Amino acid sequence: METIMHKIQRLHNDMGPGERKIADYILENTQEILSVSISELAARCGCGDATAVRFSRRLGFDGFQSLKIGLAQEFSSASTISGEINRQDSCFDIFQKRITDISTALHNTEGVLDPESLENAAKLIMNADRIAIFGLGNSAAIAQDAAHKFLRLGLDAQACCDNHMQAIIASHLTRDSVAIGISHSGTSKDIIEALQLSKIGRATTICITNHASSPLVDTADITLFTKAAETKHSILAMSSRIVQLAIFDAIYSYIVVNADKASIRAIYNTEAALQGKKQPSKKEEF
Repeated sequence: METIMHKIQRLHNDMGPGERKIADYILENTQEILSVSISELAARCGCGDATAVRFSRRLGFDGFQSLKIGLAQEFSSASTISGEINRQDSCFDIFQKRITDISTALHNTEGVLDPESLENAAKLIMNADRIAIFGLGNSAAIAQDAAHKFLRLGLDAQACCDNHMQAIIASHLTRDSVAIGISHSGTSKDIIEALQLSKIGRATTICITNHASSPLVDTADITLFTKAAETKHSILAMSSRIVQLAIFDAIYSYIVVNADKASIRAIYNTEAALQGKKQPSKKEEF
């Protein structure tokens, strides 16, 4: 069943300017929206009460109050065990809180990730002549992991984690290529530029981001949304990286089970080539 937050993201581009401001506010202030009145919401978004009502009806509700009730029901069904990390926490306490944060991020991403977009992305990647994956900072490791997975399938995949190389590679992509941009915030200038350059050669562009209103979304033919809240203690964006990894793992697994004979042989050849890299295991006697 489609969640309200997912529906807001899906319909974002079809909304008028005022409705889009309300959508952005709700997506960025999920913890506050339940305590905000319709007049307060309109004032904060610079629009009228009627726009808030129209926005609510677009989502299938009678009015803003009904929308808040629907959101409250969604929020209450999601995991909310996560707590702030403090000095009194043991390392294991922190470990448990991080697990909860990651579990919540995965659950919430399931609610905003569009199944059709994910399916289309997987098919395009599977059939692409060339795949360029752009990531910087925290996203660089995700790009490298994705490229590693696709290379094992015999696909021509490359992780691009240097902004100069990103521009060079993007400028040579063609209509048979797929360019993937990864940015949690969706505001990384270099990733946006890489996808823009990729479109000049008519490559298909895919982005993975947490924010529907970000400029990165405007550069992508397909957007795969995540929903991971980062805190001041999570400077390495653990939750967002885990959900990004999960998306790529799903695409990898989809390609494996739908692979043709050539792809299956590529998988076999990869495993055979790696066998010589492993030390023989010693049998333990009990």
